[in-house]
Amino acid sequence: MNSAIRVLGVDNILFAVANLDDAIEFYADRLGLPLVFRLDEPGIALFKLGPEAPGLLLRRGTVASPAPSTAARLWLEVPDAREAAETLRTRGVEPLSDPFSVATGWIVEVADAAGNIIGFTDYTANPSLGRTAGH
Repeated sequence: MNSAIRVLGVDNILFAVANLDDAIEFYADRLGLPLVFRLDEPGIALFKLGPEAPGLLLRRGTVASPAPSTAARLWLEVPDAREAAETLRTRGVEPLSDPFSVATGWIVEVADAAGNIIGFTDYTANPSLGRTAGH
């Protein structure tokens, strides 16, 4: 029985964080993601990720910070990753490295205090594949 699971799309992305207040400050104030809601009792906060329904759900809990080279990643599409890197630096967020090029464009990555990696990627080298091309 080799039947594929029919995936309809991404529901939410969940990251564990040790300190919800610090994480909200990082994601809202430094990365500029819109906070949808915060619930202190269960220790969760949800951020909007662009115009699509899925969001980033932060959950207070135990975190194990792997090395950045092996950590799971969430990449967000932006119009210009190199511009995003400069904006992040002005907000006090130092990228893990300078933006680097890939076949579709550029990527810059940052990490939160729990070691979760967030990448900002663009499709400047292949715009027909990006969201601005209607995909």
